[in-house]
Amino acid sequence: MTLKGTEQLPKTARLLKRAEFLKLSRAGAKLQSANFVVITGRSNGQQSRLGITVSGKVGNSVIRNRIKRQVREFFRRRRAALQTGTDFLVIARKSAAGLPGSVIRSELGRAFTQRSPRNGC
Repeated sequence: MTLKGTEQLPKTARLLKRAEFLKLSRAGAKLQSANFVVITGRSNGQQSRLGITVSGKVGNSVIRNRIKRQVREFFRRRRAALQTGTDFLVIARKSAAGLPGSVIRSELGRAFTQRSPRNGC
């Protein structure tokens, strides 16, 4: 199954370089939930971008990739509704390993919609 047109999450909508991850983690506003840490900050571009970090401590590669797929899908479907020009870094905690997709979506939904007074995001 391939995604077409606006359904895709292009590379321009992702944080790709280590320097981007580090800059956002140092200067961004942190929102913590039970299973994720979401760091937000201003982007240089016009569109919102996503970065995902899932440590090897969370689980094996199957578990890590499952979490990353679900976070990307959440972001892809809600990207148009999010504030433009904002970078999001999602860091999964160990407890995220056994979560069903519905819990991941609801937890990220709450974290992404919270407003941070520090950055105005």
